[in-house]
Amino acid sequence: MNSPSDGAGGTDGPGRGDEPPLTPEPADTPRIPPPRPAAEDSGRWPTHWRPTPEPAPGPGPDPASDAVSDAPSGPDPEPLDPPLLSHAVLKSLLGAWALTACPPEETAAVEAHLNHCTPCAEEALRLREAVGLLHTEQSLDLDPLLRSRVLAGCLGRRPARIPVPDWAGVYDAEAARLDALLRDMGEAEWRAPVRLRWFDGERLVGRDTTVAGVIGHLMVVDGILAASLGLPDPLGAHAPGSPADRTEAYWRGAPARGPKAAGEPGAVREPWREQGHALVRTVSFAGRGVRDLSVPYGDLSLPIRDSFLDRAFECWVHAGDIAEAIDYPYEPPASAHLRPMVDLCARLLPDALAERRRAGLAGPPRRLVEAGAPGRTLHLEVEGSGDWYIPLDSPAAKPSPEDAVAHIALDREAFYQLAAGHVPPQEAAAGQLGDPEAIRDVLFATASLSRL
Repeated sequence: MNSPSDGAGGTDGPGRGDEPPLTPEPADTPRIPPPRPAAEDSGRWPTHWRPTPEPAPGPGPDPASDAVSDAPSGPDPEPLDPPLLSHAVLKSLLGAWALTACPPEETAAVEAHLNHCTPCAEEALRLREAVGLLHTEQSLDLDPLLRSRVLAGCLGRRPARIPVPDWAGVYDAEAARLDALLRDMGEAEWRAPVRLRWFDGERLVGRDTTVAGVIGHLMVVDGILAASLGLPDPLGAHAPGSPADRTEAYWRGAPARGPKAAGEPGAVREPWREQGHALVRTVSFAGRGVRDLSVPYGDLSLPIRDSFLDRAFECWVHAGDIAEAIDYPYEPPASAHLRPMVDLCARLLPDALAERRRAGLAGPPRRLVEAGAPGRTLHLEVEGSGDWYIPLDSPAAKPSPEDAVAHIALDREAFYQLAAGHVPPQEAAAGQLGDPEAIRDVLFATASLSRL
């Protein structure tokens, strides 16, 4: 029988032509690696796998020393370096070796084996190349816009099962923008003074409060809408009806609810935001029939769809008040959201103009016509939002571009300042053409839409 040092180790690598074949050994029997290939054959391996000069061969090992004995035989021998491992074990370690996850002694054994086993060496090269692909030079941090792009793509391909109505979506967006402004405020900012301004029909008026007071005002006025939908009213069942009375009642009762209700964000922001989510969720599940449900605001009533747009406009106005108070920039709404809010104001102008006329604050009608018949008209243009035609003599008259007697042109900021009651109507930056009385009456009626 040949000794373990007589051959190249079965099928582990290319054998030498002048060496007899070896009889395969059991997989669990340690064996001594065969001699390494000659120097001229080593050019095919990576440099760190090339063979190193070996010492002159000495006497071969005693075959009897390979036998496994259960009997104690004195002190343990010194461990071999590298350890003697079978081909199957070494092949199974290639993946860990490519990831540099082997301990030093196994690394040495694998690299010694790769010097004479062509299949394992080729596999090792493939594994090392694959590992290189895992270590990209680019940052592995996720793109911060990835979530929004994924959501936009999902919503574009598959609409929500319960879609939010467009008019409720405008409110939802403006409330979310205001909430983003509030989210990181500290207690000092929540107590920052805010001057609320509006036009009472004849002059500009104001009221001092805090950032927390503004959010409380929004919450209790939104409560009118909540009560109309059968949701809880934050002021209870016997709350006042008008927005101004509700707000004053809330502000008077704030000290009685403790210091948290006066300024800490958790006491004001969270209930306001939860109420807003409940409003949007309720109308989304209610379907189309809810859009015409009437919502009373004291002397004024609005259908649900217009009430949501009104609350969206209030969010925009008061977000601007808060941003001004804490010296923080705040962008106007998106064009798709701004136009419905301007459209609501334009649709409310005929009734506001008639109300001012009944109070003696506007000029008398020039030409009375039957309901639905064309009458004198004012052309209102808001840059970036569109054009509207306002009947001047009667809310029931039909506006007609052919009957326009005046033209007002406002940019987006000027319209916002005027409709919010932040500037006197006579000082509103506007391009004007035509009947001066009609222009004055419409500018004052626009400012009169504002309120606390």
